[in-house]
Amino acid sequence: MAQESSPKIIFPLFISIVAISFAAIFVKWSDAPATVLSMYRMLLATLFLLPIVWIRRDEFKHVTSREWRLLAFSGVFLALHFALWFGSLKLTTVASSTIILALQPIVSLIGGFLVFRERTTRAALVTMGVAVVGAVMIGWGDFGLSAAAILGDVLSFLSVIAVVGYLLIGQSAVKKVSHWIYSFSVFGFAGIALVLYNLIAGVSFTGYSGQDWGIFVLLAVVPTISHMINNWLLKYVNATTISMSILGEPVGATLLAVWLLGERLTGWQLVGGVLVLAGVFLFLLQQMRRKPKMSDYS
Repeated sequence: MAQESSPKIIFPLFISIVAISFAAIFVKWSDAPATVLSMYRMLLATLFLLPIVWIRRDEFKHVTSREWRLLAFSGVFLALHFALWFGSLKLTTVASSTIILALQPIVSLIGGFLVFRERTTRAALVTMGVAVVGAVMIGWGDFGLSAAAILGDVLSFLSVIAVVGYLLIGQSAVKKVSHWIYSFSVFGFAGIALVLYNLIAGVSFTGYSGQDWGIFVLLAVVPTISHMINNWLLKYVNATTISMSILGEPVGATLLAVWLLGERLTGWQLVGGVLVLAGVFLFLLQQMRRKPKMSDYS
């Protein structure tokens, strides 16, 4: 792995965090249903990746029928993740929703234990406990806001479970193709799953404002740019460094929400958020000492 100077690495990592932090803001700015936002994000992101995938199209020959089935299941879980998370953002604050989303590495470890019987340390369990207490405090604070805010917290946590399902399937799905082919395929299956859901539920595909259509495009492009930057950074830093950037999204999204949406933090959100981020940070440090492991998506 090549070594680069800190400024050359820090600047693109900062841009990546800012880009991914805008996803929650875009959802808040749109009046479109969560499943429509999710559908167009996936379909347009698939189109966005098409030129890169076309260059690497020979890699599709290495994907077996079993792996295609796994990719389809992975896409369904990814569709669930976005539908649930975007739904969460319609009900609760950006701070609560994105901070709960930061529990992903911890839920991933639990999923890894249940599926692959992966073990962890007592110290990691303590840090997990700190993060969970923080998440409960956020929920308790939102309980005083409204029942809708609590439901938003629940949807955000369910979206974490869904994205962990997506990652666990992807972990064993395809080892013979690049990240680009994998992402293109899963995004496509996720988009198809959301198309089918919206058709069955009778959700309109059209009739949205020009602002909404602009947001559909921004949701597809801006977070995808973040993932492209992260893939490029993997040439210069290890995967665990990229994993740490997951903690930047709730901080960045919350600051953007205060600035652009006029949202304010409650005492419970502030204390709970600090505990969640501290717990996840310490947890990731524990994992770094054991083995590098990348948290792939948000």
